[in-house]
Amino acid sequence: MRYTLGCHLAYEVEAETVFIFNLEVAHLTRHQDLAETFRLTPDLPVRRHVAPETGNRYVAVTVPPGGFSLDYEATVTLDPHRADPAAIGETPVRDLPLDILPYLLPSRFVSSDRLTPFAQAEFGDAPTGFERVSRICNWIHDHIAYVRGASDEETTADETLLKRAGVCRDFAHLGAAFCRALGIPARFVSCYAYGLVPCDFHAVFEAYLDGRWWLFDATRQANLDGLVRIGVGRDAAEIAFSTPFGEMTPTGMEIRIDRADGVPEAGDRTVLAVSTAEDGQGDE
Repeated sequence: MRYTLGCHLAYEVEAETVFIFNLEVAHLTRHQDLAETFRLTPDLPVRRHVAPETGNRYVAVTVPPGGFSLDYEATVTLDPHRADPAAIGETPVRDLPLDILPYLLPSRFVSSDRLTPFAQAEFGDAPTGFERVSRICNWIHDHIAYVRGASDEETTADETLLKRAGVCRDFAHLGAAFCRALGIPARFVSCYAYGLVPCDFHAVFEAYLDGRWWLFDATRQANLDGLVRIGVGRDAAEIAFSTPFGEMTPTGMEIRIDRADGVPEAGDRTVLAVSTAEDGQGDE
């Protein structure tokens, strides 16, 4: 499926500010025929970095006082890998690649160590593999209310469980925390999400099962077949779409993703497991 997508971000900069952006479509084999433009107003020099372990694309720019905006546009064909969920089991910890270790451990917002007793009691006896992670998503969807403003950028997974409310960021952190508490590697994913209303940067998580990263969205707000990845990390702190260092005020944001042919996608959600990662650990 081919999509057109992009974003417009605007700021009023009070004092010189360094911005680090992570909002460009990831370079993945399953992101095909990617065409993109990246424009800053005013036009300023940028520094770029692609993280070798994740493929995350970072752009840094130093902005003087005044108005500042960024416009990113892309067209990409998404070719996800699909499989029968019943055939996807868990990989024992003893067989996991060692470079996946960070996604088994607690991180700043994924407080899996604090949630281990709860996760074991709630999901410890569930069938292992894709079904257990699906049950985690179902539990989060049924027990955590999606409420804008119920959390902030400092909310951790255990706080979300206590509040029983949050947004996509919190749903993804909680899903990853439950997985890690059960010995299932899990990581945070930022993406453009076709079908999300209102359109925004979306957060989901991936679980590592049977040698591949599989996508999960506990919010159930977008189709897994329509998730175009931006970045992955242990949690949201590593892949914020904008990280400013200085004095500035956001003045506007617009996110968009549409079918390139203009034909709406069928409303039925896929019942298959979906992955846009490469075989094995690497994404490059």
